[in-house]
Amino acid sequence: MFNPFAHLHGPELDEDGKARAGEPLADGVAVASESTVIDAMREVYDPEIPVNIFELGLIYDYKLDPAGNVEIQMTLTAPGCPVAGILPGHLARTVSEAEGVAQVMVELVWDPPWDMSMMSEAARVELDMF
Repeated sequence: MFNPFAHLHGPELDEDGKARAGEPLADGVAVASESTVIDAMREVYDPEIPVNIFELGLIYDYKLDPAGNVEIQMTLTAPGCPVAGILPGHLARTVSEAEGVAQVMVELVWDPPWDMSMMSEAARVELDMF
């Protein structure tokens, strides 16, 4: 069967092109807020661009469930990006280390293709794109 993620395999991605990190929360641990999850995502940077991946618009969707598990759909600036096999795992680990976050699954998606219009205003200012 054809695996569209085969060329992206690295130590960070499973056979479905997903990165996973974290553990279930211990009893009595409060679940993180959405702002905590967003702040954690903002700690991850594309190594080629001095702006975090959240402001770059590389995070297409995220869901925080009542148990503290987080599912994230992200993309990259280009399918041939050299960090394709590493960045999703780095994001999964970083978010899973936030207080109140349990297991994290990051899925790398390519639709819609990323373009510069997806960047936040803050990213555009940082990159002098006005």
